[in-house]
Amino acid sequence: MTSTSEQPLLVACAAEQDEPNPYLLGVYAPVGEELDTADLQVIGKIPADLNGVYLRNGPNPRHQPEGRYHWFDGDGMIHAVHLENGKARYRNRWIRTKAFEAESAAGKALWTGVMESPKGNPFGNHHGLGLKDNANTDVIFHRGRVLATWYMCGTPYGIDPLSLETLGAEDFLGTLVGDMMAHPKVDERTGEMFWFDYGPRPPYLRYGVISADGKVVSTTDIELPGPRLPHDMAITDNYAVLMDLPLIQDLEAARQGRHKITFDRSMPSRFGVLPRYGTGDQIRWFEASPCYIYHVVNAWEEGEEVVLDVCRVQRPQPSADAHTPLAKMLSYLRLDASLHRYRFNLRTGRTTEAQLDDDNTEFPTVDSRVVGTRNRYSYTVRISPESTLKFDGLVRYDNLAGTKTEHLFGPGRWGSEAPFAPRDGAAAGSEDGYLVTFVQDEREGRSELDIFDAADLAAGPVARVLLPQRVPLGFHATWIRADQLGTDRR
Repeated sequence: MTSTSEQPLLVACAAEQDEPNPYLLGVYAPVGEELDTADLQVIGKIPADLNGVYLRNGPNPRHQPEGRYHWFDGDGMIHAVHLENGKARYRNRWIRTKAFEAESAAGKALWTGVMESPKGNPFGNHHGLGLKDNANTDVIFHRGRVLATWYMCGTPYGIDPLSLETLGAEDFLGTLVGDMMAHPKVDERTGEMFWFDYGPRPPYLRYGVISADGKVVSTTDIELPGPRLPHDMAITDNYAVLMDLPLIQDLEAARQGRHKITFDRSMPSRFGVLPRYGTGDQIRWFEASPCYIYHVVNAWEEGEEVVLDVCRVQRPQPSADAHTPLAKMLSYLRLDASLHRYRFNLRTGRTTEAQLDDDNTEFPTVDSRVVGTRNRYSYTVRISPESTLKFDGLVRYDNLAGTKTEHLFGPGRWGSEAPFAPRDGAAAGSEDGYLVTFVQDEREGRSELDIFDAADLAAGPVARVLLPQRVPLGFHATWIRADQLGTDRR
């Protein structure tokens, strides 16, 4: 075991009001050690046909925050468990972004967060948004390396999937100009990656494709009425699906140097469908009822229709009784989402939409090998009724049978995003595999990696890998198969 001890000593209060900030306490409190621990203790037995690595990104502030802390402000840290031949190894590392290195050299925080004015911050993203790019949001596997991304659109950072070494800002062989959003889509059948870039000034949205050899080969501007905050996108065999949703940037606040968003219920949601290598003038817009969408489940084509499954948020705004900045943040981070399906008819231009489930679920995953094609199974985490964002269980949806299965972690136990991990050699799109997730036991102050049989979720974990330190609650995760780990990591 190796470790680097840099334990943060953070005051868990919001500035000025002196209110305790729960996103710096308990199950959210940052950890200060970077560990590398092999031969972890296992309750049960790790399946012999499960080989690969589970990685999860999330905020882990290294220095005392300047001003009021928002959960999105923390420095990115990846926690990973590598499973091989029934053995488990844990490793965690901060993501060494440009901002992280600058603060490391200074020995203190140099940036304020999203709840403060960014005017005095050293630098921001390519669009001039002065917030700190922490690369703390997602982890995407492409061409042998992991990309760590940021929710507000920033620089993707290359990460080695085993050592977790930061390989540096990823510019795709010098072809990426600008930023990349948090959730690019990879088509494993072709090796291509699809992405967009957005900002507060024209062009408000830019869409692009990265080829299997790692170069940006197509970009186009997408005309929008004004600045938006899109978070995710979808692909099908022939199309990309982009979003223009009525969660918009407050222009008056922007002129005052503040970052503020507003949900305008008088505006429709719009979904743009364009050919994968299309140009902005080829996009077709489909209107639907107002909402916000953080995360796409998947999309595919059925005859003349493009079908899109999402986790749809109906009220992406603080509750009316949230008056203080901290109360507004707590309210805003309380997701209220449900599984929803859109159909866009490419011949008639008609949109149809329907709610598929009324349970509050989010952070969806499918077998990564079927992204862009029709999937039978999808998986989400269940949102607890707690005042802060916590995942209290897993949900499995069977789109063919129209059924769902749940597993609840139990009192005081909270999970992470749970990607599907196929058994070695399993066919794409089947349920022949596992779900893997970190679970933090709030009562015991302990974290573990739980492994579930994807076909029998209700039976509970087949194995629990006990981790050498607590893993704070965080954001997105991915599973990388053993056969992918041998690919080119240049």
